[in-house]
Amino acid sequence: MDTGTYTGFDVSVEKPGIAWIEFNEPERLNGMNSGKKRDLIEILTQAQMDNAVRVVVFIGTGRGFCAGDDLKAYSTRERDEQALMPPISPGHDTPIGTYDGLRQISQALNVAIRNLDKLSIAAINGYAIQTGLSLALSCDFKIAASSAQLGSATLRFGLLPDEGGQYLLVEHMGVARTMDFVMRKRIVSADEALALGLVNEVVEGDELREHARNLALELASGPQVSQRLLKRSVYLAAELSWSQALDEIASKTAISDHHPDSREGVAAFRERREAHFNEWLRAYE
Repeated sequence: MDTGTYTGFDVSVEKPGIAWIEFNEPERLNGMNSGKKRDLIEILTQAQMDNAVRVVVFIGTGRGFCAGDDLKAYSTRERDEQALMPPISPGHDTPIGTYDGLRQISQALNVAIRNLDKLSIAAINGYAIQTGLSLALSCDFKIAASSAQLGSATLRFGLLPDEGGQYLLVEHMGVARTMDFVMRKRIVSADEALALGLVNEVVEGDELREHARNLALELASGPQVSQRLLKRSVYLAAELSWSQALDEIASKTAISDHHPDSREGVAAFRERREAHFNEWLRAYE
């Protein structure tokens, strides 16, 4: 996985395989544009295919995690002289352009996060609005700073949560709460977000990064093959019937039960010691 600076974010990797994606445009509250989304999709593809990466953490700088789409950026195709790729059209100039732009860029980013087999953490340091909220909700774990604010609020502009926000909100809160949340254009505090089920926990702002790091270390130390199989199975369980879910988990268990990590886990239990998983990944550290 290539570390360094990309369009609107920096990438770094810490042992044992924790990839940090840090949005670096605080003056724009880390707003999104098409170039940033394209680079994020590329980085997530690299993370998926790189055995040296076990967990991915998203975090922002300044007052914003990601305060939605940068609407001004969608009206221009300014060329970044440092970029390796030519500027990409944001679309949305015609009905079919909007359709293509959503499927190929905006929705594709959240699909890339959800399809990532490695576990993901959103460390929500500030405003997470519209696209930023959907990005956070696409992650497996959500930790919010106590000062963070979260909302969809697309109706304030007469727009829709078109990057999949409505699905993610219903998944986290249910239909009734989602209806209240989006129709009333609510932006809620971190504590309210916790009560609604939008985040897993709330911590003080100066503790956020370290708290996210500790969670990432815990997840990175777990049995990676079984964790990745279970992540996919949990998301599928929400959409499958009972009999389909049973068959689906059985097929994945046929892999995990015969992996060295399962033998190590059983041996550690019998010997009353801590398990040491992921021997197969040592060469990538």
